[in-house]
Amino acid sequence: MSDNANPWVTGGPTSDEQQEVTPVAQPTTRREALRGPTAPQPTAVQAPESADRLPSRQVYGGASMWWIGAHGGAGENTLAALALGSQPAAHAWPLPGERGSLTRATIVARTNYSGLMAAQRAAREWAAGTTAGLVDLAGLVLIADAPGRRPKELRQLEQHVAGGYPRLWTLPWVEAWRMGPPSPADMPREYRVLLADLNLTASTN
Repeated sequence: MSDNANPWVTGGPTSDEQQEVTPVAQPTTRREALRGPTAPQPTAVQAPESADRLPSRQVYGGASMWWIGAHGGAGENTLAALALGSQPAAHAWPLPGERGSLTRATIVARTNYSGLMAAQRAAREWAAGTTAGLVDLAGLVLIADAPGRRPKELRQLEQHVAGGYPRLWTLPWVEAWRMGPPSPADMPREYRVLLADLNLTASTN
C-alpha cells in the first residue's frame, strides 16, 4: 500500500486487511492539513451494519456547531460548554428540521481503542452517504482518555481512523475537569486552536 493510498476514499482493503494497516504517525501542526475526504463517497465506502450505526434526529435552531459523541462519554458535552452557541447532539446525526438547511457537525471520541473504533464506524457511515448530504462534517475531535502519552499502537490506529475525516484535532487530558465543570479559563492551547479553526467563540461562563 503506498503512502498516499487512502482506504477510506478509494474503497481500499477489506475489514480484515484494515487490521494490518500501520500508517506512520505524522506530527501535529498549528492547523492540521486535510487528511481525508471532504464529502461522502457512497460508491467507495460501505456503511456499517444497522446495529453499528448512529441514529439520526431532526434538530431546529441555529447552533454554531453540533458535537456528535461517537460513543458514551466521548466529551461532546464538555465541548458544548466551552464553545459559545454550540450544542451536543448526544450520539445521533443532527439532521436539519428546516428544508434546504445543512447542519454543521463534528464527531467526538476518546483516544482509547473502543473510542477510536466507534469513530471509525461513524466515518464509514458518513462516507457511505447515510446522512444524505444534510450534515456538513468538519472532522474528528479526539479527546485523551487518560493523562500522559498514548501507547504507540493507539497512535497508529488514530492515524488510520483519521483518514476517514476531513480533519483531525487531538485534545489533551485536563485534570482540573475531573473535579469540576469545564471552564474556558482552564482551556489548554489545543482546545483554543480547535475553536479558532472552526471559527467558534469560547464561552464566557
